[in-house]
Formats: sequence, structure tokens, C-alpha cells
Amino acid sequence: MNASSPATLHALGARLRLPLTAAAVACAAAVAAPAQAGDFMVRARALYLEPANENATTGVIPADSVSVNNKYIWEVDLSYFLTPRIALELIATSPQRQTVSVGGDRIGTLRHLPPTLTLQYHFAPDHPVARPYVGVGVNYTRFSAQKMAALGGTVTLDKSSRGAAFQLGVDFPITQNVFFNVDFKKINIRADAHHSAAGKLGTVRVDPTLFGVGIGYRF
Repeated sequence: MNASSPATLHALGARLRLPLTAAAVACAAAVAAPAQAGDFMVRARALYLEPANENATTGVIPADSVSVNNKYIWEVDLSYFLTPRIALELIATSPQRQTVSVGGDRIGTLRHLPPTLTLQYHFAPDHPVARPYVGVGVNYTRFSAQKMAALGGTVTLDKSSRGAAFQLGVDFPITQNVFFNVDFKKINIRADAHHSAAGKLGTVRVDPTLFGVGIGYRF
């Protein structure tokens, strides 16, 4: 029989089909393996920070006239899985320097450090393509290095802010332990602004929206 006959090709295909199928199933299983209780995941993200820039005023300055600039920042987080679906995530970055303006005029800069802790629920921890999650938690922001001047005096914000944090994201498996991540957060960051002569100017609501992409590794 000729080696290229249909019967020979069919037999060869039958021989190859089983190992190829087994390999495909093994790869799918490796990618689809869900997190287990006690697992950790570390992610590194690049974020775009967009403040809401709303403020209530006492009348010294117009409402919504205080603004903080948009910027790109980096972020590292560590997740601990309590169960395959529930995880705690601690989000951290370095102190971020931002420009503060009033009515479009720059009045100075400040630094803020905004660590955030969220409790996440993972909807499809064993999905081979996409693993969405939501999170809710708390944010603590520490303001420092404030160098702002306006209205013939200095302007300062409260030293710290505490607020709620909301999160929505998706992990896309690349290998069993490596993931591509897309993440969206809304964080409440609010502080009273004070003037050295005029007193309280109002409450500044930074309330940033953060959109990030990054890579995660589970271990």
C-alpha cells in the first residue's frame, strides 16, 4: 500500500490524535487551574489617575475651582486568597507628587501616599480565558510635602484622608501562574483645605478614578 494512501493517512491521524488531544487538555487544565485557599498573587500595574476635582466651598473660593492634575503612576499589590473566590488585596505605591491649581492657576504641589485594602469576590476562578472580580474596601491617604500659596498666604490640606474604595477587574490567564490584568478603581479621597489667614476654604474631593493594566503572578 502506498504510504500516502487515505487508509494510511487515517491511521496516522488516529495515532496522533490521542497524544495531541491529551496535550491540549493538559495545557487547558494548567491554564484553568483556580487559586486555592492560602495562595498569594502579586501584581504590578501601570495606572492612569484622573481626579474628580470637586470641592465644596465656604465662599472664599468658587466651588469646584480646586483641581489636582491627571497623571500616570505605578502600583504593586499583593492578594491573599481566603477561598478560591474570596481574596484580600493590599494595594500600594510610592508617594505621588501632584500639582494643585485654583481656578486654573497653579498654587503649588503636594505628595500623597494612598495605600488601599479591598475584599474581592472572583466570579469565575477556574475560567480558562477571563476571571472577573469585584472588590470593596478602605483607603487611607497621607498628605505630605505641601507647598501651596494663594490669596496672600499659605494653603494646607488635612494631614490624612480615609474613604471607601471600589474595584472592578479581570485576570486573563497566560500560563498556570502568570496573568494579564485589567483593573478599574474608584477611591474616595477628601480633605479640608485651610488658608493661613482666611481659615477653612472648603472640602477638596479628589476622589480619583484609576484605570490600570499589568501582569500578575500567583504562588
